[in-house]
Amino acid sequence: MALTRRRLLKITTASAAVLALPLSSRKLQATPECEGLNPTRRQTAGPFYSKGPPERASFIEPGVGGKRMILKGRVLNTDCQTVGEAHLDFWHASPEGGYDNDGFQFRGWQTADSTGAYELETLAPGHYPGRTSHIHVKANAPDGKVLTTQVYFPWDERNAKDGIFRESLLVEVEEETAGLVVCRFDFVLTT
Repeated sequence: MALTRRRLLKITTASAAVLALPLSSRKLQATPECEGLNPTRRQTAGPFYSKGPPERASFIEPGVGGKRMILKGRVLNTDCQTVGEAHLDFWHASPEGGYDNDGFQFRGWQTADSTGAYELETLAPGHYPGRTSHIHVKANAPDGKVLTTQVYFPWDERNAKDGIFRESLLVEVEEETAGLVVCRFDFVLTT
């Protein structure tokens, strides 16, 4: 791309302004090193866990409606390193608040990629008596200890009334439209 005279003048003027600053002001701040992460808080698996769910990264099924949701993030260890190939087992209630105890609707597992990244496409879980909406997760590094926990949603007004809810397990909403909410949660494992 050819630089116009006006653009070159702007760049030169901006550079001159930076160079006019004292040397101490011109230094870029170093990226702080990670000083360690707290492990993700453990929580109960609850009474609705089923062994042997299928491998899948999408719980969307024909004929089942609800608000589409993507839960994504990374799996890390307490030393801030990514945990590649971590195993993640997800399960949650349907948008109406019921669990499929006879099959594997809204249940499945996946393996994080080599950078520790995972992504689950699903429908936002509903409420059932005494509980706010949540997703259960079992996560572990290859040959590592299993972390069993739950993640919660900042938009749910029932959070404050749920005795199991913990603020540290709230997902971060990255994007929300009428038909989709994209959330992020990084799991921190003790390895």
